[in-house]
Amino acid sequence: MLSNFCFLLLNVTLLVRNLSQIATPAGRIARRGAAMRELSVMESSVIVVQNGRFAYVGPENEKPPELLVDEDFDANGATAVPGFVDTHTHIPFAGFRESEFNRRLQGESYEDIAASGGGIAATVRATRKATEEQLTANVLARAATMARYGTTTAEAKSGYGLDKECELKQLRAIREASERSLVRLVPTCLAAHDFPPESRGSEAARQGYVSTIVSEILPAVAEEKLAIFCDAFVERGAFNAEQGEAVLRAGAELGMIPRLHADEFSDCSGAALAASVGAASADHLMHISDDGIAALAASDTVANLLPATSFFLMSDRYAPARKLIDAGAIVSLSTDCNPGSSMTESMQTVMQLATLQMKMTVEESLTAATLNSAYSLRMAKEIGSIEIGKRADFVLLEAPSYLHLVYHFGVNLVSAVFRDGRRVL
Repeated sequence: MLSNFCFLLLNVTLLVRNLSQIATPAGRIARRGAAMRELSVMESSVIVVQNGRFAYVGPENEKPPELLVDEDFDANGATAVPGFVDTHTHIPFAGFRESEFNRRLQGESYEDIAASGGGIAATVRATRKATEEQLTANVLARAATMARYGTTTAEAKSGYGLDKECELKQLRAIREASERSLVRLVPTCLAAHDFPPESRGSEAARQGYVSTIVSEILPAVAEEKLAIFCDAFVERGAFNAEQGEAVLRAGAELGMIPRLHADEFSDCSGAALAASVGAASADHLMHISDDGIAALAASDTVANLLPATSFFLMSDRYAPARKLIDAGAIVSLSTDCNPGSSMTESMQTVMQLATLQMKMTVEESLTAATLNSAYSLRMAKEIGSIEIGKRADFVLLEAPSYLHLVYHFGVNLVSAVFRDGRRVL
């Protein structure tokens, strides 16, 4: 029962009262299938936080009367949900690509723009020129925006350096920013995001860059303990399955957990590859095959869906969320925040797109944006739900019900953000 309580000498740091509703998934592992729709919804409840963790969650009239409260917070009828967990972002970048966005509005495709020297290559040029201090400031600014929209934990990838020096610079910027960020940051090395311009001349040059990642970049990242995860982009025009697997296995040997950009623009059997290497997640999946769906459903690899990318690219093709959920795959949601294909920091927007475009229910989208995303980061025992003993990461919504997360679209419903029991916004 969520309404059980646990206190140490009744030394309570925070009481949040006058909540219209608390809505949360429950558990310390991911939810699958029909279980994704099972939320614990408590009316007229309170939250008690002690030492940064949830100590009591439940009806106000059942809380111990002798609480010693350091901070009494009146929620004024707000709804509490877990802090959002954004498991796929590219926030340590320099420069924007609004001119490319305008070109796409006039009919050019994302892939055509990339072939002409734009796309990831444009951001690589800008990021290579930026200092570590500038990248740190950029990460802090984007994390602050994420927090304003309710995110309390976010993964952050490199991948706009594509050489040893700049990949390390991006990851160091994430590390430096994490000391001051409103959002808890989880670093990922994505040196295998694309081939750098200097390695595009031939297949031998491409393979040479793969060797550089395996023998130079990843060992340097591991030596400085700069990344928890290692990612690769397996797609036509980028890394093939064999190259992606080589990078992920090399990272795993150095202690980095695999993730994979998979089946975004074509079916490259990326989902099956992710499952076979025990990846934490297979991301995008707009072109996943039925075999790929079956592989994910039979594994603990999370299908991490990014509907804002399809929306921003003006594509009619979204990941098949319903098929994945109905097959029993673990499904999570993320922003894919990046300057080219998804310039948003809002998990609220992502949840709205997940329901309105991918036919997920509101309950499924909330579970996918919190507990299942936390599981994708190997953190579901600590965050992702409002439960006794977990870190007190939660958001107050200026709404009478969690259903307003999708029903009242296009606005920011967040009125307060708490991380580890401390109000950050």
